Amino acid sequence: MRALRSIFAKALALLACVSIAAQPVAAQSILRDAETEALLNDMAAPLIEASELEPGNVELVLINDGSINAFVAGGQAVYVHAGLLNAADTANEVQGVIAHELGHITAGHVVRFEERTKAANGITILSLLLGVGAALAGAGDAAMAAMMAGQQAALGSFLSFNRNQEAATDLAGARYLSGAGISGRGMISFFEKLRNFEIRRGYSQADDAAYMRTHPLSGDRVQTLRVLLEEDAAWDVPDDAALQERFLRAKAKLYGYLAEPRRTLTYFPPSDTSVPARYARAYAYHKDARVDLALAEADALLALEPENPYFLELKGQVLLESGRPMEALEPLRRATELSRAHPLIAGIFGHALIATEDEANFAEAERVLRAAVARDRYNPFAWYQLGVVYAARGDIPRARLASAEQLVMNRRYPEALQNAQAAEASLPYGSPDWIRAQDVALEARAELERLRDRR
Repeated sequence: MRALRSIFAKALALLACVSIAAQPVAAQSILRDAETEALLNDMAAPLIEASELEPGNVELVLINDGSINAFVAGGQAVYVHAGLLNAADTANEVQGVIAHELGHITAGHVVRFEERTKAANGITILSLLLGVGAALAGAGDAAMAAMMAGQQAALGSFLSFNRNQEAATDLAGARYLSGAGISGRGMISFFEKLRNFEIRRGYSQADDAAYMRTHPLSGDRVQTLRVLLEEDAAWDVPDDAALQERFLRAKAKLYGYLAEPRRTLTYFPPSDTSVPARYARAYAYHKDARVDLALAEADALLALEPENPYFLELKGQVLLESGRPMEALEPLRRATELSRAHPLIAGIFGHALIATEDEANFAEAERVLRAAVARDRYNPFAWYQLGVVYAARGDIPRARLASAEQLVMNRRYPEALQNAQAAEASLPYGSPDWIRAQDVALEARAELERLRDRR
């Protein structure tokens, strides 16, 4: 029995290998920034058109992860890691990655991935049953051999399927770049970066090393794509200079926001007076509580472009988060106007109005925040601030509804359900807010049931 338990334990561990490999990337922190989201959407727009997907159905999402990666996971959302933007040198390189990911969407690879996972698990379970039968018959070595062979077959089938998907998607991405009139130079140069990264990390580039990989060898991908892309009419099309400048700004901004201030100031020393460098330093100084220096960088940016909504947002954010909300109102109000009330910028403006603790500003805060969540319901920060406004004026049912909206987006389903039910009980029967409270309660309840079923 001890030997049988050992075989079971090893078999279950092997089964977990495929199960874990099949889990989609989830529960990662999403970064929201109006400027970066606008950039990603503009970079993707011609590629989405070339792929014949509906533009309004494709979403670009930035993930707070330092690894060099992008992926699709359900629906038509492309998730881009912050580390990928940091590793890329050009907007064209990022477009090459986006084109590749769109290929996964058009080919329905997420659904097929799940189907293949079930097939791989089926092979593993069958080998487990055969092994158990052999073990019960007293053939312990034969049992382990049967299970190992089955696991090897399952994992090999699963990895081969993934590699075939990736190779096909590379070609689809090349077609979308061509259809959009965008050069494939960026796709090639980014895959070369991946190959160099693999070599530095000691990953073998030998042909037989491809067997235990989910992606084709980067060298093979470069060789295949180069022949195809260099013959395309768009190969010599120059990069979009305006898009490249926006990319460098967003990349520096993101670096300043995420990296330690010391590293940012080393990479972007004060002697560098370019816009991206000033952007990065402003966030580094702000994180380091060096408010005057952060404001000096923001003012230098505004001297170059006084009507840039993102520079105004930066200055307002520094003032607000440094305890000077009254001074933050002017730049944030102007940023909201210039960005046509972008929900993320409007949310910060609403927060500043509330932070003044002047009740005369609360009516404007409510208007701004309601407009923000109407355009972007998935904005937990704006919902939280709206709840503060409702609570301040004594409208507890709507305050609880706003809290429920925010809580369900933060996966705090028990509290979300409790707040939604309390809001529904007190809101006018049949009103839009009453209906919405029911919807949030249903969503929270469904998620709680799903989590219980997984246990």
